[in-house]
Amino acid sequence: MKISAITQERIRRFRANKLAWWSLWVLLGAYLLSLLSPWLVNDRPLVMSYQGRLAFPAFVFYPESNFGGRYETEADYKLLLEEALTQGKSVWTIMPPIPQDPLRARLDGDGTPPYAPSREHWLGTDAHGRDLLARLIHGFRICMSFSLLLTLLSTILGVLIGAIQGYLGGKFDIFAQRVIEVWSSLPFLYVVILIAALYGHGFWLLVGIMTVFSWIGLSYFMRGEFLRLRDVTYVKAARVLGYSHWHILVKEILPNALTPVVTLFPFALIGGISSLTSLDFLGFGLAPPTPSWGDLMSQGLSHLFAPWIAVSTVLALFITLLLATFVGEGLRDAMDPKSGDRYE
Repeated sequence: MKISAITQERIRRFRANKLAWWSLWVLLGAYLLSLLSPWLVNDRPLVMSYQGRLAFPAFVFYPESNFGGRYETEADYKLLLEEALTQGKSVWTIMPPIPQDPLRARLDGDGTPPYAPSREHWLGTDAHGRDLLARLIHGFRICMSFSLLLTLLSTILGVLIGAIQGYLGGKFDIFAQRVIEVWSSLPFLYVVILIAALYGHGFWLLVGIMTVFSWIGLSYFMRGEFLRLRDVTYVKAARVLGYSHWHILVKEILPNALTPVVTLFPFALIGGISSLTSLDFLGFGLAPPTPSWGDLMSQGLSHLFAPWIAVSTVLALFITLLLATFVGEGLRDAMDPKSGDRYE
């Protein structure tokens, strides 16, 4: 696919902004690594040899009975290894880089949790004795995946509805705009609380609820772009040549109306992360024991005597939002047609 000269110039301007360029790669790299967190941040061995038999617990489920136990539930590998070493059995393992399960509570330390940072728990534990670093990494994966999915779905809806409004115009546009204004006036938090009380707290349910409210802002921008572009010369020429409405919408107008989409995408991503964190903090987000930054912030507020919980979580959230902001500002400057102009 041939890239236009304007797009090439925008890419060049974005790459010239080193802060935005490297922020994009750091954020993208961190997210791609977090997608591997179910295997890299867990207490199940990647490879294990038990009495001469190879097993891959991080990837395959093995019942306890496979290792001489009595039950068909998954083996507790930490306890299994301790018992095997005590009994002199032949066993060796290759553990993940961070051998901690974000859902497993460790209550064998001195006193009661939360436990302070140590060699075993680098950032300490939360109020339930679960490793804080593991929950932060898994929480980052869930938070970013949630926000990316929400942003993509709301972008598609916002572009579609705004494009149809702006292209058709007239009475349809006025009627649709009044409906959108009424819809946007609904109290979002009350709707979330009501639906959560009726159907529970689920990842996909929460994505669906937030999507039906998150597209409205972008639709305003797309409506304005399509109202502006529908009467330009090349669109009139396409109508005269007999092209279909769909062709004019998708091929003629949409490529020239995507500036708000590209510019607002990182900021919509920030909004999705903040919204999920806020809902989790209030207790209306993802159901426990799902690793959640909002839940960790709530624990930090409730356990001020354990500052490592709040400090680690706030720092992780701050860095993530800061990187996304740098990317968004870089895209905004790159898409600005007046970028680089001098006025004297």
